[in-house]
Amino acid sequence: MKFKIGIDVGGTFTDFLLTGDDGESEIYKVLSTPDDPSIATLKGISEMAEKRELSLKDFLQQVSTIVHGTTVTTNATLTYSGVKTGLLTTSGVRDALEMRRGIREEQYNNRYENARPVVERYLRLPVNERIDAQGEIVTALDIEDAKQKIENLKAEKVEAVAVCFMNSFANHNHEELVEKLLKEELPDCYLSISSSLLPSIRFYDRISTTALNAYVGPILKRYLDALIRKLEAEEFAGVLLIMTSNGGVVAPQNAIDKAASTLLSGPAGGPVAGVLYVGAQGYKDCITVDMGGTSFDAAVIKDKKPSMTTVGEINRLRCALPMLNVVTIGAGGGSIGWIDESGLLRMGPQSAGSKPGPACYDLGGTEPTCTDADLVLGYLEPGYFAGGRIKLDKAKAEKAISEKIAKPLNYDLATAAAGMYNIINVNMAAAVREVAVKEGSDPRDFPMVVAGGAGPNHSCMIAAELEIPLMIIPRESSIFCAAGMLMSDLQHDYVKSYITRLDQAESKQFLKLFAEMENEGRKVLQSEGINDAKISTIYALDLRYMGQYHEVKVEIPAADIKNCNWDKIAATFHPIHNRLYGYSLEDEKTPVELINLRLNCIGKTEKPVFSQRQFAGENPDQAFKKYRQAFIPGENIFKEIPVFDALKLEFGNRLKGPAILEQVNTTAFITPDYSVMVDKFGSYTVYNKNLEDEIVKKIMP
Repeated sequence: MKFKIGIDVGGTFTDFLLTGDDGESEIYKVLSTPDDPSIATLKGISEMAEKRELSLKDFLQQVSTIVHGTTVTTNATLTYSGVKTGLLTTSGVRDALEMRRGIREEQYNNRYENARPVVERYLRLPVNERIDAQGEIVTALDIEDAKQKIENLKAEKVEAVAVCFMNSFANHNHEELVEKLLKEELPDCYLSISSSLLPSIRFYDRISTTALNAYVGPILKRYLDALIRKLEAEEFAGVLLIMTSNGGVVAPQNAIDKAASTLLSGPAGGPVAGVLYVGAQGYKDCITVDMGGTSFDAAVIKDKKPSMTTVGEINRLRCALPMLNVVTIGAGGGSIGWIDESGLLRMGPQSAGSKPGPACYDLGGTEPTCTDADLVLGYLEPGYFAGGRIKLDKAKAEKAISEKIAKPLNYDLATAAAGMYNIINVNMAAAVREVAVKEGSDPRDFPMVVAGGAGPNHSCMIAAELEIPLMIIPRESSIFCAAGMLMSDLQHDYVKSYITRLDQAESKQFLKLFAEMENEGRKVLQSEGINDAKISTIYALDLRYMGQYHEVKVEIPAADIKNCNWDKIAATFHPIHNRLYGYSLEDEKTPVELINLRLNCIGKTEKPVFSQRQFAGENPDQAFKKYRQAFIPGENIFKEIPVFDALKLEFGNRLKGPAILEQVNTTAFITPDYSVMVDKFGSYTVYNKNLEDEIVKKIMP
């Protein structure tokens, strides 16, 4: 038997999905260890070994692949705990990190503070050089000046250096010269060179991304080096892959070289998994939501492709590397309830995390959290949380909510807990609405795939708020991102700027730039063990109407690229612009401008095969556990409702809300407006009762 392991390190829990050659899978979950995430990683794998009565060393010899998503770089950015970083840039623009693009995020808020740069001003050193937008040298690089600035950084004992010169996307000669000097003078420093990382226009996007990459690079390197050493000490001889923000995976060294590409490493697995679960029922589109212990993530998938962006931000800092377009807010099981200065009840974004955790964990936490509210409302079983490994203290949850929420607002305990539950649901619904509307979509048109340990307990209320009629809760929902990691391909993204009117583009230059990117991508994938037969490419262009400020990324068929069919390319652009912005200038014959060429190079990996279940009929009685008092939203009363062991539900089983489905790692609260049917993969299809006939016909064999 050979195994594959997907690992997602979250703020509260570290999730594992173990799959075998036989198609069976197992879920594991351990508390995260923020000080050293590798401790939780090895602990989870050790539990897998113990279950099989094997030593860790013997078990790892049966593991062919480990795919790992990490929040190391994310947390370093959010908490400003990256390394001491220097920046070398063109004389006159050292303050670009603070000037940004000259647009204040909240235009009418005079008290709104700028985002804090990751490089302090005294470490942002100007170098005498200048290249114009056409790549011509205006001022030659002053080598002595560059050496002096490097000496200054050396004296400051920086751990990383970012290099970003004006217009280096058009001519990277100066950056290459400085990179050579840095390697000679600071051989142990982590280097981030903009022309290697992001050779495209928009100076702020490039300098911010390059600085972020330097800021978190050594952090990721230390973590992955330590993890690799620990795995090697246990004689792991399989393949270790790292999840990146674009929904693909890469070898550890490639992740280290482009550390900023892992800023969305954990959440990126969710949309990838969403494609599989909706595809099992014949859908091509969906919205994925993932509510964990600390955060809530939402993403849109259309035609089996997750939405992407190249203008992502983390902690208000721009990262222009391609990443899945995931909206993340501070809403999770550990989100803390509090009362603001106006006397209004709020939820999050601050979280109790894994230490000290919610009050009911009885690990020293005293703040009322979402999990405490779920427990008080009857949605969680005190003795069955995490399969009984974590005993929840209901009295401490009641005390925290009573003292911090109920008494100050003059509410009774149930009203306070219900208020916490409702507010966090509305917050999450707003995040789903935001990501859908920005894609030019109506959330009511999409099935919602629900993930995260806390997600299924809140999904019906989110769906009701948005009038979404259908949800799919995978049996692996609590480790959804870990599942997505095992379904990911190796991916590398490349970009080159070529600014011209589309109909005036030179075919020779256009194809030359794409050929350069494709050659580089193939070499990298081959170094990761992928043969040519498993390599494919996706072509895209950044296009806009002449005179516009923003461009639109448009995927273009390979034939139109290779034939330089400018008319067909423009015809692809117009409807996409219309969907996103509500208008098209096709009839006005407005010229289309080309900004960037993009290439996504994909190396196909072997995917786990999940076993399908035999149809077992509609009756779910074999899974019934008991009745439990739970709060019914809308009716504002507690009722006795049935509780089912979700893992005993079989393909075809049907039940009506209100009900509670319990698994070892998650609980789903089904409200009275919804019913449930189990599909062939064991996923729970939750649907508005008005859709009964349609859903039954779709799922029944």
